[in-house]
Amino acid sequence: MASLAFLGALGGLTGVIWVTQALKDFDLLTTKGQSLLIFFFATGLVIPSLIMIIAPIALFAAILFTLNKLNGDSELVVMSAAGLSPGRLLRPFATLMVVVALLVGCMSLWIMPASFAQLRNLMSQVRSDFLSRVVREGQFTTMDRGFVFHYRERSQDGALLGIFMQDRRDPVRISTYISETGITIAKGGENFLVLEKGSVQRQAADSRDPVIVAFERYAIDLAQFGGGTETAPLKPRERSTLALLAPDPLDAYAQANAGQMRSELHDRIVNPLYALVFGLIAFAALSQAHTTRQGRGIALLGALLAMICIRGLGFGVAALVARHSWAILALYACPLAAMAASLAYAFDGLSAFARYKHPAAPGGLRMTE
Repeated sequence: MASLAFLGALGGLTGVIWVTQALKDFDLLTTKGQSLLIFFFATGLVIPSLIMIIAPIALFAAILFTLNKLNGDSELVVMSAAGLSPGRLLRPFATLMVVVALLVGCMSLWIMPASFAQLRNLMSQVRSDFLSRVVREGQFTTMDRGFVFHYRERSQDGALLGIFMQDRRDPVRISTYISETGITIAKGGENFLVLEKGSVQRQAADSRDPVIVAFERYAIDLAQFGGGTETAPLKPRERSTLALLAPDPLDAYAQANAGQMRSELHDRIVNPLYALVFGLIAFAALSQAHTTRQGRGIALLGALLAMICIRGLGFGVAALVARHSWAILALYACPLAAMAASLAYAFDGLSAFARYKHPAAPGGLRMTE
């Protein structure tokens, strides 16, 4: 029951959040001229990061639902009266917690960074393909703020004829390109627009006389249409866990952002622990049997508040790790302390309940309302 509830909660929550994220990327279809397949592939690459966050929450909801259902059907009361130990009651839930923790660990340590790296590469290709899919012949198209592109027509072999480009993104240096023809080529994983038989006019802001240079062949990197993000260093979330463990000493970005790298690494390692924490909080809240006359609203609210506070504290400590290395200890101590407190509360409460249901005095089992 708990496993099915977990899968249902995970699928539902992931689907809802994925739709909201996908709507933000709808410009892949509307403005960048990409196919529906590219749209679903690009938006699907964020699912591992969603599962990493949502899975512990879905587990929390599933265990609460299962225990509340068992108690509502008086099964917890029967199991307690039959002498079921707290450890035996926890065993099936603990198995599910471990499975979810392994799932979260796989997402956090391997699949999530790989998906972000793949998304980066895909967006690079989308921006490079922006020229052939969005620009229409005879129209002046703003491809980036301050960058205007125009071509007269496209020949039968795919070449662009009558090209005009003006780059005003740098107000200090304005460049204007005029070319008879142009073709797009791919080389070394990069895409270029090769202009033939034309000229480039460059004019500084403090000069009235432009510099005009004629050329027979001139190549322009299409990555500049994306604002230069393709050539930027990999962000911490886009780097593999191995790269975070052993950063390249010659990587200037990694050395300058050592705190962010450290925070990302340890946050990935600690993420699976929250699946165990949330599961144990839910178990501790509702594992004690009650009759149907006793409400469980306070226990549910307390479990929810405890989950929110612990996860929020974890996010805060992760941000602190980026600035101070000593906060690493607190990053691990937060979920471990929560696990210990949940176990202590659950087993102490269950033991007390068992003693109440099975008094040592002669007379055997005494069921109470």
